[in-house]
Amino acid sequence: MDKETGKGILFATSAYAFWGIIPIYFKLLAAISAGELLVHRVVWSTVFIALVLLVSKRIHLVVEHFRNPRTLLILSASSIFIAVNWVVFIWASNNDHLIETSLGYYINPLVNVLMGLLFLGERLRRLQWLAVGLAATGVVLQVVTLGKVPIISLTLALAFGFYGLMRKIVSVGSIEGLFIETILLLVPTLLYFFFFTTQISLQLAGDSASFALLLLAAGPVTSIPLMLFAAGVIRLNYSTIGFIQYLAPSIVLFSAVFIYHEPLIWQKTVTFICIWVALAIYSYDALRSSRAYVGRIV
Repeated sequence: MDKETGKGILFATSAYAFWGIIPIYFKLLAAISAGELLVHRVVWSTVFIALVLLVSKRIHLVVEHFRNPRTLLILSASSIFIAVNWVVFIWASNNDHLIETSLGYYINPLVNVLMGLLFLGERLRRLQWLAVGLAATGVVLQVVTLGKVPIISLTLALAFGFYGLMRKIVSVGSIEGLFIETILLLVPTLLYFFFFTTQISLQLAGDSASFALLLLAAGPVTSIPLMLFAAGVIRLNYSTIGFIQYLAPSIVLFSAVFIYHEPLIWQKTVTFICIWVALAIYSYDALRSSRAYVGRIV
């Protein structure tokens, strides 16, 4: 393993581990609503990323993107999808639905495969079709046995899938793109905060310095793992990232069952088994395809 690959694995693993433990942070702020916490996440992320861009002297790149109507239109759409993802994840974390969030992020890679098929003209290989079919079977089994659709899981997977699709078709750096997205969300979320919430977060922050610091931490908590991910993805091939990305939902599932004692009933277990088998097939296919590609160019 060369030095850059080692760095890439360290960065990517750190990013996904960070995302895996982030529900712990949200549970510390459970006294405020998901919508109100979303506002703080947007506001302090905007401030934090602005400082990063100023220090790194990359703020001029943001100005250039603001002059491109197509870029702004696509990032407006991506900002909506990421806001939906954030608020559902926050609500689920603070209302004992971590198992559902874990399932959503296990499903997400397979949703991305479907996005490529439906919107990017990509073709699915046989094993990919099998993986998608198994994942769909797992979801259908849960619907049949429990009598309800896993709305939280599917919302998280689809929202993040569409977010990834928007970011894939626009040429914007990860940090610059996130900064523009938070700016686009700033006005509507602040309007929501001042006219449709109790603003209890301001009262709690005024009463407790530690709570105020937790709110301010929403900026780096949101941005740092994205920076780590960006640093890792440029150093690793896609198949390696494909394996590492399962770290986050695995940590969430472990903490849900063993730390927060959420019940993992047999119907959900069957769904997870279907998803895990599907992901194993998908990862094997990605690894085999990657090795075949390297063999051809060598």
